[in-house]
Amino acid sequence: MGTGEGKHVSSSSVSAHQYFDISILGLRMKHQQELESLTLTTQPFKTLKYFILAVILYVKRSVLYILAKGGWLMLLSTLVMAIGLLLMTFDGPHEKHVQELLQYFRFGLWWMALGVASSIGLGSGLHTFVLYLGPHIALFTIKAMQCGRIDIKSAPYDTIQLKRVPSWLDKDCSEFGPPMFTSSDGSRVPLSSILPQVQVEAILWGIGTALGELPPYFLSRAALLSGSKVDAMEELNVGSSEDNGSIIASHLIQIKRWLISHSQHLNFLTILVLASVPNPLFDLAGIMCGQFGIAFWKFFLATLIGKAIIKTHIQTVFIISVCNNQLLHWIENELVWVLSFIPGFASVLPNLIAKLHAVRDKYLATQPAVPSNIKVKKWDLSFASVWNTVVWLMLMNFFMKIVTATAQRYLKKQQEKEIIEVRNKLSTSTD
Repeated sequence: MGTGEGKHVSSSSVSAHQYFDISILGLRMKHQQELESLTLTTQPFKTLKYFILAVILYVKRSVLYILAKGGWLMLLSTLVMAIGLLLMTFDGPHEKHVQELLQYFRFGLWWMALGVASSIGLGSGLHTFVLYLGPHIALFTIKAMQCGRIDIKSAPYDTIQLKRVPSWLDKDCSEFGPPMFTSSDGSRVPLSSILPQVQVEAILWGIGTALGELPPYFLSRAALLSGSKVDAMEELNVGSSEDNGSIIASHLIQIKRWLISHSQHLNFLTILVLASVPNPLFDLAGIMCGQFGIAFWKFFLATLIGKAIIKTHIQTVFIISVCNNQLLHWIENELVWVLSFIPGFASVLPNLIAKLHAVRDKYLATQPAVPSNIKVKKWDLSFASVWNTVVWLMLMNFFMKIVTATAQRYLKKQQEKEIIEVRNKLSTSTD
């Protein structure tokens, strides 16, 4: 009799545990479907609602943290803001210095914000180097080559900014004075002279990219302290066992798995090397550094040096070299030397070189100023309008990704709370 009762109790406990597992599994599947359907295109109002709630929660936590642990920081910030308001309110000889300081502040904030936008978002960031910094360096180099001068900026902050075009872009070279760099072969303005003129904005952009790599590190660090894994690590574990048929995706998964298998080699030098080259997987390196307990200052200093100093200068020197006439002249000499060994090209080379020189001179020549009384025909569909449309479309896409990701993260936290509550109810009912 006792044996029958024991079997009955054990069978009932097994069935209770099965019911418990099935309930949790069904709830997780339901939550996964809700997460996948939560986008701005399918559920715009619900997505915006969760996004606003997440922002309010983040601001509330930040304010409470500053009030609790950042008393001196709060006091210093309030004092600086009060002094700034007083200086801006009252007129006097200090007014021009305040305006100059505000110009420098906007200049630094603009380029750092572009850097943050470029690296934040776990690979979905806005490519601001291609949209802003690269064209700015190219335009300055071409203008310096055309005018033979590097002192064409009215101030260090005379760069591309929000709703602002640099003053030197549309000026005629005669307004800057005679050329300072000239030579018989047409090569003017060496790279070493152009680099310092665009170096500050490039470094500020690089500092912004380093700051944009901190959220993945902090998220992974918080997950480590709470005893869980960050979402990207979980997705990697799932994706490593699935084959979606994409060759690029499979290679990326292999590279990610290789990085994880060599995580024991993550040190200052390794992080510095990964940050110093164009690396779309550096977000994963930041997640791994947080997940495996790499010290913050070791990660941030290596990232800052790699991105703001080494990688930024590599990209800047490359853009200047491409737009610099010296590089074109060197390539031309090398091609002439190589083609001179090919039979039949020796007689054709002088005519070909003359045509190439004419095209180069026409491209680098300064355009004559148009008198104000002459009307210039303007195209309705100009390159600037097309470019601005592309930029705004990319900005909208970036904003939609940020809103969707933030809303989904907020919903996932609410779902985790719901699962904990269901587990507690089922455990008490089975007991």
